[in-house]
Amino acid sequence: MFSPGRRVIPAELTARYEAEGWWTADTLGDLLATSLTANPDVGFNVYSNVRPFAGTFGEVENTARRLAAGLRLRGVGPGDVVAFQLPNWMEAAATFWAATLLGAVVVPIVHFYGRKELGHILTTARPKVFVTAQEFGRMSYEPEVSADVPIVGVVGKNFDDLLDAQPMAGTMAADPAGPALIAFTSGTTRNPKGVVHSHQTLGCEIRQLSANHLANPSGTVMALPVGHFIGMLGGLLCPVLEGLPIHLCDAWDPAMVLALMKREGVGFGGGPTYFITSLLDHPEFTDDHLQYMPYLGLGGSVIPAAVTRRLTDLGLVVTRSYGSTEHPSITGSRPDAALDKRLLTDGNPRPGVEVRLAPDGEILSRGPDLCLGYLDPELSASAFDAEGWYHTGDIGVVDADGYVTITDRKSDVIIRGGENISALEVEEVLLAMPQVAEAVVVAAPDERFGERVVAMLRVRAGQELPTREQVRTHFDTAGVARQKWPEELHQVDDFPRTASGKVQKYLVRQQVARSHTPA
Repeated sequence: MFSPGRRVIPAELTARYEAEGWWTADTLGDLLATSLTANPDVGFNVYSNVRPFAGTFGEVENTARRLAAGLRLRGVGPGDVVAFQLPNWMEAAATFWAATLLGAVVVPIVHFYGRKELGHILTTARPKVFVTAQEFGRMSYEPEVSADVPIVGVVGKNFDDLLDAQPMAGTMAADPAGPALIAFTSGTTRNPKGVVHSHQTLGCEIRQLSANHLANPSGTVMALPVGHFIGMLGGLLCPVLEGLPIHLCDAWDPAMVLALMKREGVGFGGGPTYFITSLLDHPEFTDDHLQYMPYLGLGGSVIPAAVTRRLTDLGLVVTRSYGSTEHPSITGSRPDAALDKRLLTDGNPRPGVEVRLAPDGEILSRGPDLCLGYLDPELSASAFDAEGWYHTGDIGVVDADGYVTITDRKSDVIIRGGENISALEVEEVLLAMPQVAEAVVVAAPDERFGERVVAMLRVRAGQELPTREQVRTHFDTAGVARQKWPEELHQVDDFPRTASGKVQKYLVRQQVARSHTPA
């Protein structure tokens, strides 16, 4: 059990969300159980060189209910915390579904997070259960990291020992307004922030997502990690509620996805621009593949105008959206919106959502899919006000038709392929290197990932700029996830500073942006 730092939700907002049907009495367990019962024979597929799976919703539900029964016998129930760090495997779905059926609070963890991030999450969330993998790629099970967790299951080792012979029937009752999920997201702080969502906010978000995309009857491929908030929603929840097949990839393989489109008619619905451009640039891509991706929703990272123009020239309908782990669906454009709105703005407020600008241009939002707050009460106090508004930290403009365009970020975050990276965290790791006197980390535009990590370094007297190989070894030894490693290193004699000596980071960002602007 835990006590999150809940934000203030004005009574009139609660009444409105309930009256308008955004918030219901259903728990995630209720929603899943109903949909699984209605669609037992729908396909569930995992494409993997390590742990492939081809089955049905009913088969995975049986594993989930056996796991739920086993955990229940071990004292796990409503309100307890169940964490999992798994690739996009069947066992990830079984664990997530089992936790929701138990009325537990789920903590999905991105599988490539290193020891540092994982240790912080487990210490902060204090789970009663942790399910992970023996090994996958660079990830390997390290018992000491989860030594304080009472129940640990390791796929490839003892996961099956947690399964009871008889599946648990029904669902366990939970408060629909209470915590259902903790999603950890990196921001401007040194460690990932624990964002708490309720059954009601997630139920609303699932309905928002389902209403704002056109479903492919054969299902769409999900390659985002299910340990990521959007990957979890799009891979493990939305398809079930829509009765559509699940197609998970545990590693991004454009050739496999292109073959899957032609062989099975599986669609591709969008996401960070990297996934889309890697399909288009693959030598096996043909015009025949365009029929499986007629509508593409872009989000999760900076969206270069060149990409939206390229997709549009191919005859694809492109939409952009804006949201965060805290408030997943703030704005977005519908496929039938005017071309300039779809391509050049981040959309207008989603149904039930309100947006306004603070005097300094910061975007404030509130709506029925806004989270309950953070685990850290201080973070909640700083991000949410008494009227229920979320202070996003993003700067934007709103046109006469209510369409929002993000122009800058107050927070010092790099968004690489949909993952938030704290520049401060990367800087602190760099400063532990003996050669580095001062480090400033900023984003540079990247055609594949939206943004990339650039480190500007002032080197100590008598030292030389560390090589990329030295930096990689240093970050690997520190246990930092690979997507946070600097991709460019530049040496400077000094940085632009204020009169008090503080680095004027916005000027560094401008300098880097100019150096990466095509001539």
